[in-house]
Amino acid sequence: MRRRRQLTLLSKDEIQRMREAGQLAAELICHLGDMVEAGISTQEINDEAERWGKARKIIHAPFNYKGFPRSICTSVNEVICHGIPNSELILKDGDIISIDVTPILNEYHGDTCATFFVGEPAPKTRELVEVTAQCLMRGIREIRPGKRIGDIGAAIQAHAEPLGFSVVRDFIGHGIGRNFHGSPEVPHYGTRNTGLRLRPGMAFTVEPMINVGDYGVKVLDDDWTAITRDRSLSAQFEHTLVVTEDGVEIMTCREGDDPFKIAPGGKINFEEIGL
Repeated sequence: MRRRRQLTLLSKDEIQRMREAGQLAAELICHLGDMVEAGISTQEINDEAERWGKARKIIHAPFNYKGFPRSICTSVNEVICHGIPNSELILKDGDIISIDVTPILNEYHGDTCATFFVGEPAPKTRELVEVTAQCLMRGIREIRPGKRIGDIGAAIQAHAEPLGFSVVRDFIGHGIGRNFHGSPEVPHYGTRNTGLRLRPGMAFTVEPMINVGDYGVKVLDDDWTAITRDRSLSAQFEHTLVVTEDGVEIMTCREGDDPFKIAPGGKINFEEIGL
């Protein structure tokens, strides 16, 4: 590894390890997404993630991370992020749930999140989820050597806010690799041509959290669960990315996956979603 200004620039071997961890994360998010239906508890989804991981002899980064008590995050409706799975939270028709997974493979992290519909969503709920997926991809399309961190957030903000949605400020993307969280910090709002300049070998997440209402956040007494202050709906999509010599590679991308039904990975029909 080469370090510049406390940033880790990954070698080709390390990028391959990130690729393998990312593919594992994509496989897991697709598997858990297939479970989502009315009547299932968020604890059951967590338990399946643990069974799945044990069968593959991998561990989940969230478990006991700064005291987090589960292996994945399950954030339902007004929960923005860091929702704790529990047996009493039963999904019902019309809900949305963001599932965030981070398996560790050969010491490297693959971090991804997707928002899933439970049954048939209301029109505004569907719009929120689709706009959030669009925000993720608009941010990713800004990534290439020479661009700046601020370009990513500016693209996301410029898409979400004119459509009447807000961009969460309190939680942002982060550097990732052998460590779960590191430099650079990646806000999902901002100003173009500001912030750190992107270089090949940089690895980080882009994970916009978009709200129907205001972007204000309240953290519950469990010190983890973050909800919208006005109790409006919130959605999230996330990919792990590496800056390449000529652009960006999505580590957590699986070809053919539908970001609105299964996972955020794979090829997205940009024309269909208005990009």
